Amino acid sequence: MLEVAREAGALQRLRFGEPRQIQTKSSAIDLVTDVDRACDALVRERVRAAFPDDGLLTEEAAEQRGSNGWRWIVDPLDGTTNYAHGFPHFAVSIAVEHGGRVELGAIYNPIKEELFHAARGAGAFRNGSPVRVSAADELERSLLATGFPYSVHAAVGDSLEYFGRFIRRAQAVRRAGSAALDLAYVACGRLDAFWEMGLSAWDMAAGSLLVQEAGGLVGDLAGEQSYMRSGDVCAATPRVFPALLEALRG
Repeated sequence: MLEVAREAGALQRLRFGEPRQIQTKSSAIDLVTDVDRACDALVRERVRAAFPDDGLLTEEAAEQRGSNGWRWIVDPLDGTTNYAHGFPHFAVSIAVEHGGRVELGAIYNPIKEELFHAARGAGAFRNGSPVRVSAADELERSLLATGFPYSVHAAVGDSLEYFGRFIRRAQAVRRAGSAALDLAYVACGRLDAFWEMGLSAWDMAAGSLLVQEAGGLVGDLAGEQSYMRSGDVCAATPRVFPALLEALRG
């Protein structure tokens, strides 16, 4: 997992700044580039060669069903809009689950050369050194991050409402364009909390494990464990998490 994350990230770094082939998917702001597809193909090739019986779910290709209960969940380039515009904030996100539970996760930022990884029950790490969530205990003194769904032009709905609530209650809110890195940054204490709606499993599978193994809490917007199905997720330090949920409830 770590090897293929580094390899895909190296490809992103090598081709960063080159002219891009850019297309749209579900909406005019849902982009995919030639590098997304190249990284997707690379990861699929490596996983199929090493673990042919594992399942494989990636953002840019049809799901491959496995036969042994193991499944890889991969976002080959999280932060595509950033990448397409030359904004240096993006990552590879890879998770491995067994029986529906994420057991391993890796998020690699090739520009900063930071590799975050976690194994269930074994902790969370950045470039091999253990990381923990911050000691933040009040929402009012917390730095938060969020993002907006690709449907935002058609239906802002709760996304803008929630953003307004947290702008008024938190110390500050950031929107940098990579859910995977937002979760990794909660895990290592750079952010104190994160929430977002309309994500896919590959956006948060690895990051959710990182946060949990770093001592944080992860749930859906009601604090339950349906986030991988619903696509709505929040993550925070243990003492900020209840206040985050309270603010989301209004």
